[in-house]
Amino acid sequence: MSWWALPALAAAAYQLFAIIAALRWRVGQAFNLSTSPLPPISILKPMYGRDERLYQALRSHALQKYPEFEILFGVRSATEPALEDIQRLRRDFPSLPMRVIQVETEAPNAKVGVLARLAAEARHPLLVINDDDIEVQVGYLEAVTAPLRDSRIGLVTCLYRARAESFAARVEALGVAGEFASSVMVARLLGVGGFALGATMAMRAETLARAGGFEPIEAYLADDYELGRRVTAAGYRVEFAPVVVETGLGGASWLDVWRHQLRWARTIRVSRTAGYYGSVVTHAVLWALLAFAAGEWYAGVAALVLRVAAGWLAGAVVLKDPLVKRWFWLLPLRDLFGLSVWAGGCFGSTVYWRGLKLRLLKGGKIGLV
Repeated sequence: MSWWALPALAAAAYQLFAIIAALRWRVGQAFNLSTSPLPPISILKPMYGRDERLYQALRSHALQKYPEFEILFGVRSATEPALEDIQRLRRDFPSLPMRVIQVETEAPNAKVGVLARLAAEARHPLLVINDDDIEVQVGYLEAVTAPLRDSRIGLVTCLYRARAESFAARVEALGVAGEFASSVMVARLLGVGGFALGATMAMRAETLARAGGFEPIEAYLADDYELGRRVTAAGYRVEFAPVVVETGLGGASWLDVWRHQLRWARTIRVSRTAGYYGSVVTHAVLWALLAFAAGEWYAGVAALVLRVAAGWLAGAVVLKDPLVKRWFWLLPLRDLFGLSVWAGGCFGSTVYWRGLKLRLLKGGKIGLV
């Protein structure tokens, strides 16, 4: 065995660990939903832009059977495109409490500035926060708030999959399900739990206050990560709910996908530098190709086979993502694109987000370019 086989075998070992994490995730994710009902909920939704499935995403929240909840929509302008869908939702669900709150904020992360105002306006003791395009399944509110019956749990989040219309967006969606979700499962298996995902953050208003509220994280781009970290520092646990939600990537172009992925990569690098550079060992396709070039076929095959298996389990089995079921064989090619994103993320500090060109500062803070 040559030295060229060792990185491929290390990558294969990581993928085997990812398989174990996915299998354990399926078995372990369950909470008792049948005990006494939870208090009323305020759903906080900061709105920005509009795509053709926005109304379906909003409607999925209105269809929840939870006994009592309200939806607060935060907008920054009276000309916000999403207002058209919000007004339609009001017409279709006239008995559901909804409020539109226009927010003026100077926060570097305007979304967090909007959330701070929405949290102040919320009438109920439980807060459920998610992005504007998130589509949820029946029973979502019960599932994401049930873990909060345990006073030791301060924040509940959940995995997500992505729907896509263009080929470039499908490539990104494959990465969300087959790589990102898998890395989350591995982190949880290793006991790394102090982080949240913006697809859902459910918590008590009291816990948010003890964690310092939204104001201290208004200067950070990775607001979900920062909130999870602060909740953990306040003495609580972050837990994952046994549901998967769906986000929309639409018909994104390759430039859109590149900028989106590069923003994630550079944000992770400045927030968790050691972990970012250390993740190079997880790039199984890279090490498999180098092993093949060195004639170490067994190491290369092991890395590739286990990589595809791990992606299939995470995406098709845990997330039940139809895109992964159909396109899983493209995972190695997607990983090569992901490798180029990782390399690009090693350098530079400029990112594009919500129509703005931003500069990442030390620790994950942001400023305008």
